[in-house]
Amino acid sequence: MHDSIAALVGREGWRAEGDAARVHYDGGGGDRFAVEFYADAERVIYWTVPAAGGDAVGESDGSTAAGDSTATATAAPVPRDDIPDPLRRRIREDLAAADVDPSVERREV
Repeated sequence: MHDSIAALVGREGWRAEGDAARVHYDGGGGDRFAVEFYADAERVIYWTVPAAGGDAVGESDGSTAAGDSTATATAAPVPRDDIPDPLRRRIREDLAAADVDPSVERREV
């Protein structure tokens, strides 16, 4: 496992999935996002995912991790510009805390 992935797993809500780390956030208003950091590519990808039975516990500003259950409907990629700023800030903070350059959050895929 990459050191960066291991460090992210130590942050609230993050889990390892191979060469990636993933966390789910409730963006409020029914919006739920999966955020993935890929260590090899040093990229962050945002996905919108349908809520799974109302188990999300995040705050409306998108700053708190939600539960780890996965939804049965299909996730869809979300353009970075459509992600709430508080969520993007939180991801950069988590990356920095994991000794990953937070500017990778801004890199295009």
